[in-house]
Amino acid sequence: MNAPFKRTAAGLSRREVIVTATAAGGALLVGCSPTDLVSAGSKVEVGAFGPFVKVAPDGVVTIVSKHIEFGQGNHAGLAAIVAEEMDADWSKVGWEHAPANAKLYANGALGAQLTGGSSAINNSWDQLRKAGAAARAMFVQAAANRWNVGVGELAVKDGVVSHAASGRTADFRELLPDAARVTPPEEPTLKDPAQFTLIGTDRVRRKDSRAKSTGEQVFTQDVRLPDMLVAMVAHPPRFGAKVASFDATAAKKVAGVVEVYEIPSGVAVVAENTWAARQGREALTVEWDEAKAETRGSAEILDRFRKVAAGQADLAEGEEWQAFESKGDAAAQSGGEALEVGYDFPYLAHATMEPMNCVAQVDGNKVKLTFASQGPTLDQLNVAKIVANLPGAVEIETLPAGGSFGRRANFQSDYVVECVHIAKKVGGNRPVKLVWTREDDMAAGYFRPLVHHRVKVLTDAEGYPRAWTHRIVTQSIMKGAPFGGGGVDETAVEGAKGSPYLAATAHVDAQLLTPDIGVPVLWWRSVGATHTAFVMEHTIDQLARKAGKDPVEYRRALYRKAGAERHLAVLDLAAEKAGWTTPAPAGWTRGVAVHESFGSVVAQVAEVQVENGEPRVGRVVTAIDCGTAIAPDQIAAQMEGGTCYGLSAALYGEVTLTEGRVDQLNFDTYRVLRHNEAPKVETYIVPKPAGAHPTGVGEPGTPVIGPAVANALLVINSAPVTAQPFVKV
Repeated sequence: MNAPFKRTAAGLSRREVIVTATAAGGALLVGCSPTDLVSAGSKVEVGAFGPFVKVAPDGVVTIVSKHIEFGQGNHAGLAAIVAEEMDADWSKVGWEHAPANAKLYANGALGAQLTGGSSAINNSWDQLRKAGAAARAMFVQAAANRWNVGVGELAVKDGVVSHAASGRTADFRELLPDAARVTPPEEPTLKDPAQFTLIGTDRVRRKDSRAKSTGEQVFTQDVRLPDMLVAMVAHPPRFGAKVASFDATAAKKVAGVVEVYEIPSGVAVVAENTWAARQGREALTVEWDEAKAETRGSAEILDRFRKVAAGQADLAEGEEWQAFESKGDAAAQSGGEALEVGYDFPYLAHATMEPMNCVAQVDGNKVKLTFASQGPTLDQLNVAKIVANLPGAVEIETLPAGGSFGRRANFQSDYVVECVHIAKKVGGNRPVKLVWTREDDMAAGYFRPLVHHRVKVLTDAEGYPRAWTHRIVTQSIMKGAPFGGGGVDETAVEGAKGSPYLAATAHVDAQLLTPDIGVPVLWWRSVGATHTAFVMEHTIDQLARKAGKDPVEYRRALYRKAGAERHLAVLDLAAEKAGWTTPAPAGWTRGVAVHESFGSVVAQVAEVQVENGEPRVGRVVTAIDCGTAIAPDQIAAQMEGGTCYGLSAALYGEVTLTEGRVDQLNFDTYRVLRHNEAPKVETYIVPKPAGAHPTGVGEPGTPVIGPAVANALLVINSAPVTAQPFVKV
C-alpha cells in the first residue's frame, strides 16, 4: 500500500527568519498574520486528509482535536461532527490532541490555539463539517475511479462505500491507498442536516470513559520519562514579593535532592522523586523581598470597592470610570419606587482536581513540553522568550487534564514558564517534572476577581424598571493581554452589558472601574457571568416582589418588551417542566433565574429549603437553547457539572487574604460541594431547526444556579442575598 502524501511545515524558511527578526525588533511585518508569527519554526506534518482527519490502515478514523480535553467531553462532539459528514463507523472513530500550531489549529473565535469561552464546538462546527465532507468525497471518488462509475451513484454508510446497481462495496480500509491520492475538494458538499443520523442522538458518548475508569488515561502527573527529575518551588508568601536570599545547605543534605536553583518565581528544589523534592523544599531557608508585595487584606480591598462605587472615596491616579451601557438620562430621573442594593463577590480558586504541573525538556534553545496545555499559543510565546527561539519551534505534546475551569491558560503561562526555567538550568534535554501541591495551587493566585456591584433602579407605575444605574468595581482580567486591549474589559461586564433587562429600560447608566490590585486574577468558569448573572437576576426578583408580581410573569413582560425571544423560550420550558404554577413540594420553595452566556441561554428553576441554617438544593430544572444539540447526553452532563460547580461557589466558595497572605490552602478551609449536597439536575433542550449553529455548553450552566437559589431564599427569608458565599465556613 502506498502511504498517503504528507504536507510538511518543515525547515526554517527565509520568511521565518524575517518573521523572527520582526518579532524580536517589535516592528510590523506587512502581510504577516499573527498565526504566521506564532507558528514559525513548526515541523507539524499534515496528512492526505488535512489537519483534522487521519485514517489508519485498519480503517480507524482519528479526529485531531485542536481543543484540549479536561473533563468536558468536547472530543466526542468534535469527533461526531466529522464522523457525521464522513459517514464513518462511529465505533471505529477515535481522537487525539492536535500538536501546537496556531496556523493550522487556531480557535477561530479567539485567534490563537486556545480552548476557552465554551467555544470548542461553536468555532469548529463549519471547519470540521468541511473536513469530514472532504474526506468522504475523497473515498467516494476513489471508489468511483475503481469501479468506473459516477460519484452520484455511490452511497456511504458506517465507513462502507456501496454501489447499489452492481452490489459492489468497499470499506475505508480497502479504499485508503486510492483515497489518499485524491485531491481534496476545496468546497465539499455538506450533508443536509435533516439527514443527520449521528448528531443529536444519544449515540454520541464520550470516547475516554473506559480509560479514565480503569486508570489507563495518562495525565501530566502520571508521566514517567527516562532519567526524569522532579521539581518543587518555594514561592513567596505574598504576591509581588521576590527572593532576597536563600540558604540551601540543609536542602542539599536531603537524600535524593540533586540541586537547588533560584528562578524568577522563587527557589526550585530538583530531586530524584517527589518526596525528596518536597522534603528538600521544607528544609530551605528563604528571605523574601516584599518591597513591592501586595500587603492588603481582601476585606480592606472590598471596603474600598464599596466606597468607590457609592461615591464615598476618591479615585486613585490613573483610575477612571468607563461606561459600558448608556442611554437616556438616568441621573435626571426621580420619584416613584426605588431599589438600591450592593452585592459582594469574593476571590475564588479554580480548585482543579489535578493541581498545576508540567514536564519540560530543554537542550540549548530546543524545548519539548509534555503537559495539559489549554493555550498552546500562549505557552509557545512565553517559552520561546526564555530560550530565544521561534514560538513554533517549542514542541508541545498536549495531555488531558484533571480539570481547568480556565486556570491552565493565562497570559503569563506561569507554571509552564516556571518549569522551563528549571529545565533550562538542568539542561541536556533531561526531563524535569514540576509538581505543585494543593497548597501551592491554592496560594498561587489567578483567582476569579473580587467584585462589588452597586445597583439603583427606579420603577414606573407598574413596577417595571425605567431608570437603571449600575456600578461595577473589580480588577481587570484582560490588563496586559498580548492581544486586544483598550476600552472596557468585556470579561468584567458580560452578562450585564446587553442584558434584556437593560434593553427594556428607558434610562441606563452603567459604568465599570478596574483598580490595580497586586493579586493575580483570571477567567473562572463562566467568567464575568459568575457575578453579573447573580446581580441581574436577583435584582429582577426583588423588583418583581416589590411590584407584587410573579417572577416568571415579570420576566416574560420584560423579555417581550426587549424582543428576547430565546430568553422567553427557555423560561417557558423551564417553568413548564418544573411545574411553576403548581405548589412546590412541602417544605420546599422555588426560585428562578435566566441568563445568556457564550451564545447560549439557560433558565433554571431550583427547589430550595433551609436545613440547619444552610440552604439545601433538591431539584434543579434546566432549559437550554444552545443551537444544534450535537451530543445531548454531554449537554446534560455539562449542565449537571456546571450547576454543581456554580452552586459550590455560591454556597461556600471564598478565598480571603490577611495582610496579603492567602488564608485558604486546602479543602479543609476552602469548602466545596459534597456528593450528598448535589441536587438532582434535569436538563431540557430547546428544539432548534436542523443545522442551527451550535453555541456553548461548558460554562452557561454555572452562573444561573446561584441567583435561582438566592431568589428562593428571597421568598423564604423576605430579604435579599447581597453577598457570596451564602454559607460562611
